[in-house]
Amino acid sequence: MRHVIALDVGGTGMKAALIGADGTLLHEARRPTGRDRGPEAVVESILGFAADLRAHGIAHLGEPAAAAGVAVPGIVDAARGTAVYAANLGWRDVPLRDLLSARLAGVPVALGHDVRTGGLAEGRLGAGKGADRFLFVPLGTGIAGAIGIDGAIEPGAHGSAGEIGHIVVRPGGPPCGCGQRGCLERLASASAVSAAWAAASGDPEADAADCAKAVESGDPRAQEVWQHAVDALADGLLTALTLLDPRTLIIGGGLAEAGETLFTPLRAAVAARVVQFQTLPDIVPAALGDTAGCLGAGLLAWDLLDAPASPAQPADTDPPEVTT
Repeated sequence: MRHVIALDVGGTGMKAALIGADGTLLHEARRPTGRDRGPEAVVESILGFAADLRAHGIAHLGEPAAAAGVAVPGIVDAARGTAVYAANLGWRDVPLRDLLSARLAGVPVALGHDVRTGGLAEGRLGAGKGADRFLFVPLGTGIAGAIGIDGAIEPGAHGSAGEIGHIVVRPGGPPCGCGQRGCLERLASASAVSAAWAAASGDPEADAADCAKAVESGDPRAQEVWQHAVDALADGLLTALTLLDPRTLIIGGGLAEAGETLFTPLRAAVAARVVQFQTLPDIVPAALGDTAGCLGAGLLAWDLLDAPASPAQPADTDPPEVTT
């Protein structure tokens, strides 16, 4: 059965699947990245996982995968197939596309940014299905974004489109790792809410989920922390809506698991900020959860196979050298 390999690489774990042409998940698996052993071990873990998936396809589906897609965090040069930098994995300038293709007997490989790849899946298969313009914003350790246009994700001229987490919403606010102060992700990410609630509650182990529960129980300290985050998020989203005019705004990540505890005040806060010339988009929760990155990687792989064939290389052109 014809299929592709899909890999979603996170900071500590990897999710993978073999996906059929109709989107059916034919096989699923998970493994740790092995990042405690260093960046070279992470790369080898990815390559080994992919090779095992290929072997599974041959053994159980009767043929090797026709292509592969992989989503990775950090800075990604999708055109060159290079994982440029990822702080949580410790790597720099890894030619991951070529390394994977070599390990997989030369099949085509697509490399994508984890958030944009997850956004691709949400747009085609999940909460944005049918929307010609959408913005996907996962609220996790940080905040990023994926801009969806007619079923594709806009990467930007330099591969950094959608970095909504670094919109400054509170000038002079808390310092951010990017070098600015008052960035959205320093105020409205799940990690920011966790830190604020731990300080307000006096419990260093408290997190954003605990804060949401305290909000639901009527704790005024939690309600203040939560509203500060919602207000900051609404300010950041207003900037994005003004620039992009999406039809649908999809909110995902850990903070979105609070459900209407988040969405009811967030919809109200965004609506209060929209001015006369703007159209309020539908603000909806993400539908695919932590499978979005893996499903999106599968879409990248199928898109490679569906793309028009490129002109043949001249016969005397040497294949690219693959180095680790």
